[in-house]
Amino acid sequence: MIPPLRFTASPEDASKRLDQLLRERFPQFSRARLQEWIRSGGVLVAGLPSRASHTVRAGETIDVAPADALPLRATPESIPLSVLYEDDDLVAIDKPAGMVVHAGAGVRTGTLVNALLGRFDALSGVAGELRPGIVHRLDRFTTGVLLVAKNDHAHRNLAAQFADRQVEKVYFALVHGHVKADRGRIDRPIARDPVRRARMTARLAEGRAAWSEYRVLRRFRGFTLLAVKIGTGRTHQIRVHLSSIGHPVAGDTLYGAPSTVEGMPPLGRYFLHSHRIRFRLPSTGEEISIESPLPPELESWIAQLPPTL
Repeated sequence: MIPPLRFTASPEDASKRLDQLLRERFPQFSRARLQEWIRSGGVLVAGLPSRASHTVRAGETIDVAPADALPLRATPESIPLSVLYEDDDLVAIDKPAGMVVHAGAGVRTGTLVNALLGRFDALSGVAGELRPGIVHRLDRFTTGVLLVAKNDHAHRNLAAQFADRQVEKVYFALVHGHVKADRGRIDRPIARDPVRRARMTARLAEGRAAWSEYRVLRRFRGFTLLAVKIGTGRTHQIRVHLSSIGHPVAGDTLYGAPSTVEGMPPLGRYFLHSHRIRFRLPSTGEEISIESPLPPELESWIAQLPPTL
């Protein structure tokens, strides 16, 4: 850990956000970690605690007392969960928007794992203490079906089905623009964006192989509703692939969607929903399909879209 230090903002530092300036000074730490220092009072500007959004002025004295990161752990919490299916081996959760699957940088409470530990007596331990039962994940603001293993046998069986691409995963995605073809396939490798590290990209020749197939469900003025089937499970895959063909997911500002839509209320999330997962039950081999209906907030938003001309 670096020792406490003091520095004076230079003219080149002026007009930068405080957390941005700290990120430049301490690139070895994540933005979330630096914001934790600020929230906990470990960063003083002119001798006073400040906000991450504080605009730095030249000549300001900044004191930084870096704190050790608190150990991550999964803690049982009493958080309501919507269960779509359950047996002795697994449970299928209808994940809400905004819920992180497991603890990570800057997030320790309110996770799906914490909610699972607060409700179920046993979960598989294959993925470790921080991710009990977690076979696959959904992005924070993606809703819908997510499978959780109750025991190690079920976890290994489901993981093998995912790895062998025997699991069918279908999502609903509302995208900006008029998607010309009624059906299509995107087959582009996905890699970490070398410039914006919070993003992934499908615009490089290198990366992990990924494919997504889409089918048009409905067309609106300025938007297209798609059913998207993915054969791989890369980070942000659907969001990255659809953005790469010029049709970012509605509400997904990270990948190019506008923050507001004229004449429409704020969406408050991106329009991506895990609608169906089809797989085989670990104990019997029976094929099963589990579906999650479109959440009410997405149903309400799409109902306000004007039809095509």
